[in-house]
Amino acid sequence: MSRSSKLTTLLVALAVLLAAVAPAAALATVQADDAPEEAQVGEDVSVTYTFSDLYEGDTPRQWTLQGETNLTNASWSITMYDNAGDQVGETESYGGDTFEQQVSADDDVAEVEVTVSGTVPEVQNFSYDPAETFLLTEFTEVRDGGGTSTIDSWDTHHYTEESADARTAIDEAATTIDDAESNGADVSDAKSDLDNAIGFYEAGEFDKAIENANSAQDAAEQSESSAETRSMLLYGVVGLVALIVLAGGGYVLYQRQQDDYDKLG
Repeated sequence: MSRSSKLTTLLVALAVLLAAVAPAAALATVQADDAPEEAQVGEDVSVTYTFSDLYEGDTPRQWTLQGETNLTNASWSITMYDNAGDQVGETESYGGDTFEQQVSADDDVAEVEVTVSGTVPEVQNFSYDPAETFLLTEFTEVRDGGGTSTIDSWDTHHYTEESADARTAIDEAATTIDDAESNGADVSDAKSDLDNAIGFYEAGEFDKAIENANSAQDAAEQSESSAETRSMLLYGVVGLVALIVLAGGGYVLYQRQQDDYDKLG
């Protein structure tokens, strides 16, 4: 085959491949009202989500909105509105970690408001970086006859009072270490203590995590202080040498002037 024939064949095959790929489905737009980025274990939270553009693109005129949460003792409240902002039907209420609600253009539904309430769950596994999170909410479009697409989801960092204190201590130690290292200090011992602190944090031993984080911070501060002292001593020595050189040069100049005077005399 000639080069042009091979190129034509390749372009045709590529066109067929692209035609076989279904376009991405257009999904509803959702906005969250005060979805928390972090929350304490045992805290009660309530978040409202507003869905609009319900039938964009190739989204059918009737589909099912599915919601999921890892909040405990969860409850859902779903209210639907028409284009004029008037409520359509009664507010639906569900209990549990999931719900399903049919959305239909034939019922004049133009906007859906979903409120989820529940309690922040216990932390199963502590993690310093990335921080431990739980699924606050996830919403999915389920089409009649099959096919699902995730509309959006939210993850929230959850913590206990003890884990928050330990994380703060580790964060402060890490900042001190970074500052000390940028100033030329040897922070190897401090970093070792910090690694131990993170290990204890992830094991749920928060007292030991705080203890090691404090040790890391102290080691970094001492190392930085020693580095500053060495720098000051070095600057002092350099200054003293410079002073001696200047004094010596001045003395030599003075002697030369005295010799010149003697010769003239």
